[in-house]
Amino acid sequence: MAGQGAFISVATRRTLAGSSSIVPVQTSIPQIKKNETDRSSENTKPKRSWPQPVRDYVQRSFAAENYIPGIERQEMECRLKKVISEAAENGTLNDVHWKSLPLPQQMINMERLSVPAAWATGISTLSVKDTNLTTNSTPSKKRKSSDKDSVRGINGHTQPTYEADNRNGLEDRISYPDKKPRHATADHRSSKSHKNLDSRKKRFDTSQNERPNLEPWRSSTDEAIKEVSQGSVVGRCQDLEKQYFRLTSAPNPDSVRPLEVLEKTLEHLKKKWRKEKNYSYICDQFKSLRQDLTVQHIKNDFSVNVYEIHARIALEQQDLSEYNQCQTQLRALYSQKLGGHPTEFLAYRILYFLHTSNRTDMNDVLADLTPTDKRDPAVKHALNVRSALALCNYHRFFQLYLETPNMGAYLMDMFVGRERLAALSNICKAYKPDVRLRFITEELGFESDEETARFVCEYNGQAFLQQRPEGVTLLTDKARLFFEPVVKAAFMKVDIKISG
Repeated sequence: MAGQGAFISVATRRTLAGSSSIVPVQTSIPQIKKNETDRSSENTKPKRSWPQPVRDYVQRSFAAENYIPGIERQEMECRLKKVISEAAENGTLNDVHWKSLPLPQQMINMERLSVPAAWATGISTLSVKDTNLTTNSTPSKKRKSSDKDSVRGINGHTQPTYEADNRNGLEDRISYPDKKPRHATADHRSSKSHKNLDSRKKRFDTSQNERPNLEPWRSSTDEAIKEVSQGSVVGRCQDLEKQYFRLTSAPNPDSVRPLEVLEKTLEHLKKKWRKEKNYSYICDQFKSLRQDLTVQHIKNDFSVNVYEIHARIALEQQDLSEYNQCQTQLRALYSQKLGGHPTEFLAYRILYFLHTSNRTDMNDVLADLTPTDKRDPAVKHALNVRSALALCNYHRFFQLYLETPNMGAYLMDMFVGRERLAALSNICKAYKPDVRLRFITEELGFESDEETARFVCEYNGQAFLQQRPEGVTLLTDKARLFFEPVVKAAFMKVDIKISG
């Protein structure tokens, strides 16, 4: 073992030829199957060559200077595809004078302007939306919130997004039906997402064959009403009195009174109200007058006067529903500085929120008050009423009740009853064993002892009234527990109507 070396000697290789024991590695190059090559060639379709006038027509359609407000990009593209596709199918691409042909957005605008004429003649006209549905076999899908039709410029006006696509060719806008979107990628569409999209489409995509339109006039009528209602109407009716009807279709100018007639109507209604005091009739006439103002988009000092008068009459009759409608419109008109008496109705609004116990809206009103508003006598009085109720200072509250300016007393009449019950309950807790009825009359703002006694009897408290030589007294020790549940029930009955 000692004579052996640390390595084993190997014979020297003298030739370049490999030994028979070494197996050469064969490298095989995969061949592309013929059917895969054919399939890829089938998917690649040649693009169609469009004449230059057609290309110029498309560029003018997407130009920013030809943008018409109110016409969406999707709607314009659909009309553009229809015009060019029809010309291509008929073989008239080179025969059409594309320079003088109206742009697709101009065609849509002309169709919309023709809707009022169709209403006047009684012809049922399909809207642009219905025309698009007949052009495409399936209804247009609902736009997602991420889609943006326009961007806002520095000056606040919306600019069309057509400018971003002007660099694209005609082939990018008018393509074959099976062409994928420009921004789609292969890895974005997996088999699982395909199934999800198909299932959603089947749920929401209902064609006209699957769900027949039992009332074929419904969609065109509703669209026409919506489009016509966006524009003002100039009335031609000369009648001073007109019954109120809720509009279910586009207004007819022959049944709408112009401004000069409405001014005469207001004077006529004021005289009739003073003479007859028929609130049902006057309210109907004022609603008709307000409707004529609305459909003609009349917003001026006369409109403010109409709503103020109707609101005062509604307050007098304790009709809070009509008062709230007038108050909502008056807030919008006052914001436009059209005159009127904004501080008077601001005081009414504060008193109304006291009636409804609406603390949230009350806080909003208080936050919006300006120093000038607080100096107004009516607003100052309403704020004092709120402060007295917040501090449970009933003595101060009923003093303010007897000094209410304008027509605020009509609003306070709606909640003074429950405040009297709360004050009477506190008197029963503080004064024992009895208290004179005259004291209650003076503290709770009653006009006489008889009115105070009727108030107590109205809530079944006659058993606690006792006739004595010095006068009628209320047995407060016995009435204390009786009036507590009555007070809770009174404060649960609150008008929940909220002025807008």
